[in-house]
Amino acid sequence: MATIALNGMEFHAYHGCFKEEQIIGNNFIVDLYLVTDTSKAEVSDELRDTVDYSRIYNLVKKEMGITSKLLEHVARRILNVILKAYPQATFAELRVAKMNPPVGGKVERVVVTINSDKNGKAE
Repeated sequence: MATIALNGMEFHAYHGCFKEEQIIGNNFIVDLYLVTDTSKAEVSDELRDTVDYSRIYNLVKKEMGITSKLLEHVARRILNVILKAYPQATFAELRVAKMNPPVGGKVERVVVTINSDKNGKAE
């Protein structure tokens, strides 16, 4: 087993409860950790035998393009899509960070972290 991580995926998206957030948007950073069996790819040296990073990025990008009020909702949607695309994954963890959130004070970022097993169950 191995953990494959895509760290620091950056997006400008329109998530938030305030109308202004859905108009102006904000910057988000997404980190994904995917546990999967890489033993076949370790021997074959073939992309088809492992997780395709560019495919993962594009799946995340597509979901980030769908406006949501809550980061929790965005994160669960992304994780569900990833687990569906890679059923061989035995565990996944996803972090979605909103940079400079409008909370009435100086906050660098807020982060929602969710994880689940291959059946999509929250851990």
